[in-house]
Amino acid sequence: MAIVISELMWIKSFFAAMGLFHTSSMQLLCDNQAALHIAKNAIFHKMTKHIHIDCHFVRERLLSGKLNTGYISSKNQVADIFTKAFGRQQFQFL
Repeated sequence: MAIVISELMWIKSFFAAMGLFHTSSMQLLCDNQAALHIAKNAIFHKMTKHIHIDCHFVRERLLSGKLNTGYISSKNQVADIFTKAFGRQQFQFL
């Protein structure tokens, strides 16, 4: 999530440099409920030492209102079409 957020911030600043301003918060959908809970609740990060910095980076963006997160089921995750092998029916659905 931290990598995606940094890319979204870069794209937003790139558009701003071109004179296109986006004032509303960005929406990030994720199919990993554990990652969403860690990002929203500061207590959970104590159990995950190896992602300490990323957790704070994501939480800062959530608290500032620049980012909103939400859950999307794996079945509806369009980005998976680039990273996973699907059967014909799921491939055509996505």
